[in-house]
Amino acid sequence: MTSSPKADFSSPEKGKPNRRAPEPEAQQAGQNAAAAAHLATGSRNDPYNLVPDLPAVNGFQADAALTEALARHGSPAQREFLSAYGEWLSRPENRELAVLAERRPPEFEPYDRLGERQDLVRFDAAWHQLMAALRERGLVSLPYREPGEGAWLTWAAGLYLHGQVDAASLCPTIMTTAAIPVLQQEPELFQQLQGPLYGLEYDARDLPLNEKAAMWIGMGMTEKQGGSDLRANATYAEALEQPGRGKAYRITGHKWFLSAPTADAHLVLAITDEGPSCFYVPRWRPDGVRNTIRIIRLKDKLGNRANASSEVEFDGAWGQLVGEPGRGIPTILQMATFSRLACVIGSTAILRQTLVQAIHHARDRWAFGRTLIEQPLMRQLLADMALESEAATWLMVRLARAFERAEQPGERIWCRIMMPAAKFWICKRAVEFSGEALEVWGGNGYVETGPMARWFREAPVNSVWEGSGNVICLDVLRAIRRDPDGFSAWLATLEDGSKAHPVIAQAMARLRADLALPAEVLEAAARRVTQRLVLVAQAVLLLEQAPAIVAEGFIATRFAEGAGWVFGAGPEITAADAILERAWPAG
Repeated sequence: MTSSPKADFSSPEKGKPNRRAPEPEAQQAGQNAAAAAHLATGSRNDPYNLVPDLPAVNGFQADAALTEALARHGSPAQREFLSAYGEWLSRPENRELAVLAERRPPEFEPYDRLGERQDLVRFDAAWHQLMAALRERGLVSLPYREPGEGAWLTWAAGLYLHGQVDAASLCPTIMTTAAIPVLQQEPELFQQLQGPLYGLEYDARDLPLNEKAAMWIGMGMTEKQGGSDLRANATYAEALEQPGRGKAYRITGHKWFLSAPTADAHLVLAITDEGPSCFYVPRWRPDGVRNTIRIIRLKDKLGNRANASSEVEFDGAWGQLVGEPGRGIPTILQMATFSRLACVIGSTAILRQTLVQAIHHARDRWAFGRTLIEQPLMRQLLADMALESEAATWLMVRLARAFERAEQPGERIWCRIMMPAAKFWICKRAVEFSGEALEVWGGNGYVETGPMARWFREAPVNSVWEGSGNVICLDVLRAIRRDPDGFSAWLATLEDGSKAHPVIAQAMARLRADLALPAEVLEAAARRVTQRLVLVAQAVLLLEQAPAIVAEGFIATRFAEGAGWVFGAGPEITAADAILERAWPAG
């Protein structure tokens, strides 16, 4: 593994113990005394029942599911690496970087002081520190630079830990990782790019690539008239001399969304005589002149504000054809496959972080004579959310492991079919889940001075990115149709894992009945089928990997007759206390 600060394996301070509120008749006297103490000392130790920030607890060491997964599927060095990163991320000054980067969003400077076009986007220093943390720990290129058992899982776990502090900086990191297998299709080009792609030195300078230590890559696919319908794209490319893969083209047109607009290069979809084709488009041309990629504006987004997204025009920009002419959509969609795994990782991180914040708040906040977490309905809600978070974590782990053996038939199904299915379900759940976690905080969760509003605004982006819900569910059905034999064999193995549990066996029977529907009916039922597929897979994984209280609690609340989809509305979770202690151990 790459060098990183050594982890402190001593038990970190987890904050003061839970406080039990006084009996109702003594509350007023206690509050008056607290107020007097506050006025006398100026103390900020929540004298008015306000909850302090999360303590500096190592996010890796406190995550039972993640540590168990790495104990089974990772090496001691990989665990040490993740523990050290978890410790770094837990420090208050590093958590504050994400807050600062969002409060001081990127600024677009189209011209320099002499009036020359520069299309520059300036970022706050906090953004650069977050990006440097990912680059210097090798998380941009780890699975390719250091391939082997546990590499993909370590990469996913590192991003998952980082995503619990800041989600915005994951976007350019993940796109760069996802671009590597696409660029490897052009050996001559990749030979030039491998060094800066794998580089461990953060280099944010806007310079030609041959003057930089490391590079970032973005992506440009969608246009205003088509959106997800990439066949409707109008941006076109003309060969400068001889056409063909690896050759230079002139690209003209626009992109409604271009992520990370000042990345060192982008993979871009443009039309050639043969059809949609994929191009490597650098920010600086090989002759050292800035490429003619004109930023029109930065997008004013709901969340993910620290990261720049833009609308651009290509004014005869220089680009190099990657892959076969006319095969640009399947070429660039290889990048999307990796990005969908990243969506799963990012949304799972949001589930985990908002759950931890909710439990932390409920343990320290009291009302009506008891802490919130001592109240039965709150315990039911939080335990239900903890089950959701752990199920997502185990599915994320399984998908990451599948990438290490993607050439094996069963693993291909996990990558090609379960990947988009998980992307649909976990990203959808994160939106509702973060809203519930915010509600635990009440009005204190709805203000921007607390942590919850940022996570609530962040949650929807992964549902939209790399295909919205309907697109993803239809893609699941298409993938099943393309490999019916492989899917059938994979489904049989899933069924074997469910036979021991009658509830899951019944759910599997309902799933098979859905899959046998006529094509048109099945298309209309695509969301239901995808949902059932993910829930059955999560249940089987929990039966195999998690403690019985987690597996049985998940199955009881997700498959029981009449169970609703509002968190906390299902059957009573009898092991709620143990589930909450596993999710976030009390101090």
